[in-house]
Amino acid sequence: MFIGPKSVAALTVAASLLSSTAAFAPKSSVSSSAASTKVGAATLSDAFGGISNPFAPKQKMSSPPPQAPQNDDNNEDPRKGAMAIDIDGIAFSGLNGKALSLNPEDFPQAKDIRAVIPEDCFNVETEKSLGYLSVSVLGTALCTAIGVNMLSVFNPDSLWTLPVWTAYSAVTGTVAMGLWVLAHECGHGAFSKNKQLQDAVGYIIHSIMLVPYYSWQRSHAVHHQYTNHMELGETHVPESVAADDDGSLAGRTALVNALGKEDGLKAWGVIQGFLHLIVGWPAYLLIGATGGPARGMTNHYYANPLTTPDQPKKELFPGNWKEKVYKSDIGIAAVLGIVAAWTACNGVGQMMALYGGPLIVVNAWLVAYTWLQHTDVDVPHFGEDDHNFVKGALHTIDRPYDKLDPWGAIDFLHHQIGTTHVAHHFDSTIPHYKAQAATDAIKEKFPELYLYDPTPIPEALWRVCKGCTAVEKRGDRWVWKNDGLEEQLEI
Repeated sequence: MFIGPKSVAALTVAASLLSSTAAFAPKSSVSSSAASTKVGAATLSDAFGGISNPFAPKQKMSSPPPQAPQNDDNNEDPRKGAMAIDIDGIAFSGLNGKALSLNPEDFPQAKDIRAVIPEDCFNVETEKSLGYLSVSVLGTALCTAIGVNMLSVFNPDSLWTLPVWTAYSAVTGTVAMGLWVLAHECGHGAFSKNKQLQDAVGYIIHSIMLVPYYSWQRSHAVHHQYTNHMELGETHVPESVAADDDGSLAGRTALVNALGKEDGLKAWGVIQGFLHLIVGWPAYLLIGATGGPARGMTNHYYANPLTTPDQPKKELFPGNWKEKVYKSDIGIAAVLGIVAAWTACNGVGQMMALYGGPLIVVNAWLVAYTWLQHTDVDVPHFGEDDHNFVKGALHTIDRPYDKLDPWGAIDFLHHQIGTTHVAHHFDSTIPHYKAQAATDAIKEKFPELYLYDPTPIPEALWRVCKGCTAVEKRGDRWVWKNDGLEEQLEI
């Protein structure tokens, strides 16, 4: 495939980021992605089939979310009148409790949402998908080439070079996350109409990243079907408690009592951030950590449940999926063999510098995206009697990842996985390069249901680390329990 000169702009992000880690700082400028059909002159060369230019000026949001009103003189929260449940002890995010104001009758049928999405959004274009793949492959290859050349200057076996290789891992892992997103599209059937090509791309990329492709494809489809479901959800299913001294909530309460509200929450946030972002993804693959309790303990490399499931008919890998689990393991075994040989020949330091470190960063990005897409202090979960697909999909949250850096480069490199996730959860066969048009259609037709939190990503992540510990049942939903900590959590 020919790469036009303007297309190199997408790849220069990798080189420019290597000189600074400022790309992770939140920006205060107001901007929003627009549908690619509206960008006009702000496009790259047609060499990639019309990839939107992430460095073009951003369009201003047409209707920014309202700010939370202040309490009156009697300390009566004026937000209570609009809520469907009692909100005492519930902190508010940038959504201002919007998800809590919705009633079951407010949600449309799936066909009603499907009808407002432009038909072209469901048309997968293989050439365009390959164009985006080339951006991610070349960007990651560029970072890797720089890393290989750094070996002669910065010995990875020396602790003195650890800051350098940590920065390198942050940049390379950030760029490589784009490959993960495209493999994710392969698993959804949103990459190509050529199923063999699609599965080959997804299998290779995911295997390199130690993700069993078919096993993940199945569990991720389950995640979409049961989003924010308390029993059958996959990933980030909250713990339920009855009191502050129950389960994980007891740990947070102990820290708050020992260190005070502010410092106790900070300590808890650090612990939760580490457990989720660093430990979380391997723990999910190996023991089904944060998965719903109905399926028992699961392992993505082994087809049968590790413990007896509460609902055997809802087994994670039923029927023919068991064989696919072991087909996935072949790719994982091959990659582990290569990594082991590499380590034996060149040492642990070099392997971690060029592969292990960036992979940890990719995993952290993945968990951060998934966590923030479905979790915040005022976003509820639902039990088996109250959950349905549309309700789960519309409790997905779009966020301002386009503001993580001044150019929207990270959002572009990650193929807008976090800025257009509501549309993706309604229909995962929509390719990422058409998800903005679908998002605009849903937002225009169902503004009262569309969830967008303008909170800068680092602040939102920090709030979730501190405030999303355990839930309690209120009415027809499960809500995050934060009695007495609302002021410390609301930004």
